[in-house]
Amino acid sequence: MKKAVVLVSGGMDSAVVLALAREQGFACHALSVSYGQRHTSELAAAAELARVQGAVEHKVVTVDLRSIGGSALTADIDVPETAGQGIPVTYVPARNTIMLSIALGWAEVLGADDLFCGVNAVDYSGYPDCRPEFIAAFERLANLATKAGVEGHSLRVHAPLMRLGKADIAREGARLGVDFSRTVSCYQADAEGRACGRCDACRLRAEGFAAAGLADPTRYAPRG
Repeated sequence: MKKAVVLVSGGMDSAVVLALAREQGFACHALSVSYGQRHTSELAAAAELARVQGAVEHKVVTVDLRSIGGSALTADIDVPETAGQGIPVTYVPARNTIMLSIALGWAEVLGADDLFCGVNAVDYSGYPDCRPEFIAAFERLANLATKAGVEGHSLRVHAPLMRLGKADIAREGARLGVDFSRTVSCYQADAEGRACGRCDACRLRAEGFAAAGLADPTRYAPRG
C-alpha cells in the first residue's frame, strides 16, 4: 500500500478526508498538531478517529503558536458568535502552512509521496490558507524544497473537499460510514468535546447537516 500523511484535526472535515484516503487504498499515517489551541478535546477526538478509521499510526507534534498569539484560538480574544466581514479573528496566522510543512517533513521520513488535508474553499470562513491557490502553491514548494522532490519523487497535496460545501461533506461522510459524533469542530468546545452551538464553526456544521437532511450528531454543552 502507498503511504500517505493525513492531517487530522479531530473535526468533521479531516475525518472525511481520512476516510477518503483509506478508500483510495492509502496506508494512512495520521498527524495532528497541538499548536496552543483553546482546547485539547479536538486532539483527543483526532486520536480516536485515527484509531477507529484504521490509520497505521497517529502522531501529535507540538508547536507553540500561543506564544505569538494573533488569533481568538491562540490568544485571550473572544470567539465571535456572529460572522463578520473580512478575515475573521479565528484565523490562526500561518497555521495551515506550518501544519503542512510538518506533514511534509514526516512524509519525507516515511517515504510517502502524498499529503492529505481537509481545507475547504466553500465553507472556509474566509481563511486565506484554505484556498485552491494556497494548496497549489504549497505543492510546488514541496517539490522544490525537499530531498524527495529533487530526487525525482512527485509529491502531491490532496485537498479532496476543496470544492464541497458542508452539506456535501456531511453526505460524503455518511456514505463512508464516518461517525461524526466522535468529531469536534467547535472553536470553544469544553473539556469533554461538547460544542457551544453559537460560534461560526458550530453554525456551519449545523447548517451542513440540516441541508444534507441528516440528523445532527453533535454533542452540545448545556447552556447556562
